[in-house]
Amino acid sequence: MSEIGTSDSSDDNPPVRIEPYDDRWPGLFAEEAALISRTIGPWITGGIHHVGSTAVPGLAAKPVVDIMVGVADLESSRPCIERLRPLAYCYWPYRADVMHWFCKPRPSHRTHHLHLVPTGSPRYLDVLAFRDHLRARPDARADYEALKRDLAARHPNDREAYTEGKTDLIGQLTEAARADGRGPVRRRD
Repeated sequence: MSEIGTSDSSDDNPPVRIEPYDDRWPGLFAEEAALISRTIGPWITGGIHHVGSTAVPGLAAKPVVDIMVGVADLESSRPCIERLRPLAYCYWPYRADVMHWFCKPRPSHRTHHLHLVPTGSPRYLDVLAFRDHLRARPDARADYEALKRDLAARHPNDREAYTEGKTDLIGQLTEAARADGRGPVRRRD
């Protein structure tokens, strides 16, 4: 893969693997958040947030720590792409209209995903609301975990089908979260 992703190789997509919640995930996030803050601090406008399934205590997940950083906008944060390279973040133009997306250390072995998202944008607000809803609602967490396990069993070698299969439930749970008043937290968490 080039430094800015262009590979279509199946080696770049490891099998989808769901593991039990790991108490180490928050610590791994905290360590990475400190590195990211030192590296791109001037571009951070909306905090550094642990998001995705590894951010929800008790939820089984792919063992990849998702991190979302609020930035002013995508254009002014483009220098972060180069600045994050020494931390082993590989930029990939996935959903480039709403975020700068990175994986670490490489697509074939991912330990972290990093999303630079404009602070206050719909994606930024929805990601935080969804995470907070899963943290607060055991029933929603159980439904989401059951779906993820089913999709991983049906599509272990098709990350796109796995991701697409979660879309409807994520949308429903995000709507429920917004209706419950869940949304962004204004602190590093």
